[in-house]
Amino acid sequence: MTYNAEIQFKFDATFEPTYGTSSWTSDDFIPEEHYLITAPAADLNAKQYFKLFEKFLLCVGMDPVSIRSGAMSLVFNDYVREEDQRKVCSEYELTMDEDLDKKFEEWKIRDEEFARLKKGPMGTVLEDDETTT
Repeated sequence: MTYNAEIQFKFDATFEPTYGTSSWTSDDFIPEEHYLITAPAADLNAKQYFKLFEKFLLCVGMDPVSIRSGAMSLVFNDYVREEDQRKVCSEYELTMDEDLDKKFEEWKIRDEEFARLKKGPMGTVLEDDETTT
C-alpha cells in the first residue's frame, strides 16, 4: 500500500488602481501576485510544518519578528497549562517571568562564591592575571 500526501499553501492577490488614473502610479505594487507552495506531507513532523508555514508567511509579506511572536503565542497564553509551558522553557533554556526572582538569588550566591574563591591565601585578592594561571 502506498501513501502519498501533499500540502499546499496558496495566496492570490490583485491590486486595482483608483479609477481615473491612466496607468500604474507607483512601482511599489504588482498588479497580480500568485503564490503556490507545495510540499510532500507524508512524513513531515510538526517543526517541518511550522517551517513550511513560516516560508509561506514570509512570501505574503509578514515580518519575521511577527511570525516568531505568533508562534510563541501558541505556547505562552492563558489556555496552555503552565506545566506544558515549562516543558518548552526547559527545552529552549528559557526562564519564565515568575522564576526570575529565584534566578537572581542563584546569581547572587554564585557571585558571592566567585568573590570568595578569587581571594588568595590569607584573604588577599588575586589580580586577574594571577587567577587565569
